[in-house]
Amino acid sequence: MNRTLLWMLKKMTFLPQKYFLPFSYEYATGKKLDFDNPVEFNQKIQWYKRFYRPRILNTLIDKYAVKEYVKDKIGEEYLIKTLGVYSKASQLDLAKLPDKFVLKAVHTNRHTIIVKDKKEINLWKVRRTLSRWLRSNQYYRTGQEWGYKDIKPKIIAEEFLTEKGRSSLTDYKFFCFDGNPKYLEIHMDRGAGDNYKREIYDLDFNRLPVSKGKKIDVFLATIEKPSNFDEMIEVAKKISQGFPFVRVDLYSIKGKTLFGEMTFYPGDGRSEYYPNKYNKIFGDMIELPSLKGQTEITEI
Repeated sequence: MNRTLLWMLKKMTFLPQKYFLPFSYEYATGKKLDFDNPVEFNQKIQWYKRFYRPRILNTLIDKYAVKEYVKDKIGEEYLIKTLGVYSKASQLDLAKLPDKFVLKAVHTNRHTIIVKDKKEINLWKVRRTLSRWLRSNQYYRTGQEWGYKDIKPKIIAEEFLTEKGRSSLTDYKFFCFDGNPKYLEIHMDRGAGDNYKREIYDLDFNRLPVSKGKKIDVFLATIEKPSNFDEMIEVAKKISQGFPFVRVDLYSIKGKTLFGEMTFYPGDGRSEYYPNKYNKIFGDMIELPSLKGQTEITEI
C-alpha cells in the first residue's frame, strides 16, 4: 500500500483493530500482517493485541496495581517503595515527599518525571504535565495495545534509586515464554541522548549478534554480569508463569533485585530485529493460545 496512505491510516486510532493493526504494522515494518498465520515476533504481538484478552492484563500492565500481584508471587522486598498515589494532579503534595523521588503514570508508557531536588522544580508546571498525562489513553495514543484500554489513570510517586557510575538505572528486560525466560535486553543510560545503549543477551550472559531497531547500539565497555543474575532469572520465571509471552523488567541495585514492570507489547509490536532472521527465531518462541471455545471477540 502507498506509504503516504499508510501514514494517514495509522493516525486513525479509532478504527477497529482488524483494520488499524495491519495498517500501523505495515507502515512500521514494510511487511503484511496475516492474523490467521502470524510467524514473526512482532506479528504475534499484533495478534496478542487483538485476541489475547484475559482481564488480569489490566492489572498487570497498571504500574501500581501490578505491585500487589508481584507481592503475592515473590514478596514485597522486590518492590520499589511507593510514596504516593494520585488520581488528580492537584493531589501532589511536595511537603509529603522526600527531596528526591520519581513520578510515573500507571496507565501509559514513558511518562516519567525524575525529581532530583524538589526545591528546584516548578510545581505548577509539574501539575500541568501530570494533568495532561491523566487525560491520556495509551490504547488510542499509540498502537491499540488492548491491555491499557480500561486502566484507570493515576500517577504514582516512587522512591528515587541510583546506580553507581550510571546516569540512570540499567534495565534488565527478560523475554519470557510460558514462564521461561529465554533472552533479555539490557538498556543503559536511557535518557542520555546519544549515549543510550541497548544490547541483547542469552541467559548465559553472552551477547547475541542481533540488534533491535536499525541503529546498532553497542556498549562502550563490556557490561559486568550482575551478582544476582541467577536470582533475577528465577524472579522472572515466577512472575511470568501462565502467560504465552510477557517481558519482565528488573533492576539490580547493589546486588538487590527489584521489579520494574510487566510488558505484553514490547515496542508496540513494531520494532524489528536485525538481522531479519531473528524476527522469526524469536517469533518461534511464542506459542499462541488457541481461540477454540473462546467467546467471539467484540471488535474495538
